[in-house]
Amino acid sequence: MIRTVLVFLYVFVTVILLLPIGIVAMLLSFFGLAKLMAKLVYRLGQGWALVIIKITGCTVTVTGRENIPMSDGVCFVSNHCGIFDIILLLAYCGRPIGFVAKKELLLLPVFNVWIFLIGGLFIDRKNVGKALRTISKGVAKIKSGGGMIIFPEGHRSRGQGLLPFHPGSLKLATQAQAPIVPVSIAGTYEVIEKNNRITPAPLMISFSEPIHTKDLPPEDRKIVLCNRVYEIIKGQLSSSP
Repeated sequence: MIRTVLVFLYVFVTVILLLPIGIVAMLLSFFGLAKLMAKLVYRLGQGWALVIIKITGCTVTVTGRENIPMSDGVCFVSNHCGIFDIILLLAYCGRPIGFVAKKELLLLPVFNVWIFLIGGLFIDRKNVGKALRTISKGVAKIKSGGGMIIFPEGHRSRGQGLLPFHPGSLKLATQAQAPIVPVSIAGTYEVIEKNNRITPAPLMISFSEPIHTKDLPPEDRKIVLCNRVYEIIKGQLSSSP
């Protein structure tokens, strides 16, 4: 219970105290400092995430960070076990990243601003037109050299194992013709959701070798690519302790 209180108190206080810095960084990005400010905001987020991991008492095994491209656009494609996945990705991606969040997260005060500040996008899956416009914004971010995260299962698996991928979920990468880095995450469901309190758990995050989508034949950019990424992540999860 003490860990739970400490984590939630830390999160509540820091997201509010650091918000002015994030907003100033966003404003400065309009004066030719966009890349520098993106790095600043990411480093804030990375440090914030590492402290959370420390407070929870979780142990983390990280492999494959050498597979992360440190320049140019990239799309991270990850399984989605639990809420704590975002913490691990912020802590260990090593470069500015954004992610596509469901539009309901817009209703979370302060957190919605931070999602926007780190480069996140909100998607309305029930409105095809709006969803396509969101994807177009993500494609533009990647083409401009940014990094985006996709969770192709569509929602958290909550201890059910790796769920099927939505076939059209990799459009962000294929339309941007960007490399895909498959990311395998294990253990995060046990940290919060399983017991409804913070529970120390062994966690694993693994970054596999990039898959280059630029030269893929059009017919392979949907089902074939989706299956390939799925099997890579499945293989990593099955080999984890």
